[in-house]
Amino acid sequence: MGSQEVSTVDWQGKHVTVAGLGVSGIPAARALHERGAIVTVVNDGDDERARAQATELEALGITVRLGDGATLPPSTELVVTAPGWQPDKPLFLAAAEAGVDIWGDVELAWRLRGDNGRKAAPWLAVTGTNGKTTTVRMLASILEAAGLRTAAVGNIGVSLLDAVLGEQEYDVLAVELSSYQLHWAPSLRAHSAAVLNLAPDHLDWHGSMEAYAADKGRVFEGNTVACVYNAADPATEDLVREADVEEGCRAIGFTLGTPGPSQLGVVDGILVDRAFVANRQKQAQELAEVSDVNPPAPHNIANALAAAALARAFGVEPAAVRDGLRTFRPDAHRIEHVADIGEVAYVDDSKATNTHATEASLAAYGSIVWIAGGLAKGATFDELVTGAAKRLRGVVLMGADRALIREALTRHAPEVPVVDLDRTDTGAMSEAVEHAARLARPGDTVLLAPACASMDMFTNYNKRGEAFADAVRAHAEKSA
Repeated sequence: MGSQEVSTVDWQGKHVTVAGLGVSGIPAARALHERGAIVTVVNDGDDERARAQATELEALGITVRLGDGATLPPSTELVVTAPGWQPDKPLFLAAAEAGVDIWGDVELAWRLRGDNGRKAAPWLAVTGTNGKTTTVRMLASILEAAGLRTAAVGNIGVSLLDAVLGEQEYDVLAVELSSYQLHWAPSLRAHSAAVLNLAPDHLDWHGSMEAYAADKGRVFEGNTVACVYNAADPATEDLVREADVEEGCRAIGFTLGTPGPSQLGVVDGILVDRAFVANRQKQAQELAEVSDVNPPAPHNIANALAAAALARAFGVEPAAVRDGLRTFRPDAHRIEHVADIGEVAYVDDSKATNTHATEASLAAYGSIVWIAGGLAKGATFDELVTGAAKRLRGVVLMGADRALIREALTRHAPEVPVVDLDRTDTGAMSEAVEHAARLARPGDTVLLAPACASMDMFTNYNKRGEAFADAVRAHAEKSA
């Protein structure tokens, strides 16, 4: 199916099982019911929130089974799943054995786009281990600066179904896609797509790094204009080579160095384009200055180049790239500068929940007091510590799996002073900041970049970042 073709499905009387309530399951159940499908929702949980959601759906005539997400309802002709459900669940194994297709929320949105009688907006898609949300929001900012009707949707927290079926008409959508979503999206065909980077993550879900990479690579399948890859990460270029794309679709690289033909890169503090110019062998188009990127950390400049590549693939003029990057403001807890106290900067990168994100965060600063720890999710830290050792003034560790980081520091940075906080309560953050402040010297950065998930101590990474910011402000008051 070509990128602009819209598929039609006769939903009337079709028995569809929706796996999971929540941000994707409920809109899917409603949309399918409205189109005449006979919908049954199955859900593992049976808590108060789930019961309230079930009551709303049942009032519409939708069957809901709580506490039983394992059994395939009889007569099921299609399963539509929430992205987090693992592929080896008994429900999916039963569906596969019965020859029943399994779609994710992204696949359903792709199939239903244009169903409301409007022209389906093309998708510019972004995936990768880290940087997806920032890149998609940068892309949307650039597209808006070009005067296009757009939205940042998908894994970013805005329902794709709502975007494709809502009253708002769009010229183009900036779509963040996780590996979970791509796994269940066999017919997705983007206008252009980018894979920002690849590092081990969610391997418990995918089963192997190869399977994880293959699901990320699905974003390139059937692209019509551009497949954007990271020149510093050969695995992303390998995915382009393996993809079956439309005739004429181009491989476009981005690099923090001087770009070659068909690449975007950086020259003398300027973001330049040697891909979407008349003579890419000899010409380069200036797009923006590095100082237009907020914050101008190396990995964030890479995000900006990827966003610019997708926008340029869609025909956006250089001035809109510059204007969009200038107006973009990153989400909270992503390399967010909290305060300067006594010539020491305090930076919140609580969103750095894995080693790949933390590596990029540590690379952005010269001398660091690093606050780290939490739930390791099976990660190892030797490579991370080895790469950052020369920049570490000191380290403060907390959280359930802090010993794994401490052992890596003992092996690879034995001279770096380490404070090991043997506590996992939320109040530990105040103590961590006080210890970090004592270790820091003028010109240093105290950096919260945990390299771990937050759920051992905090509800989510946002709450962890807020605790850090509160602790920094309390320290500032004491120091005043």
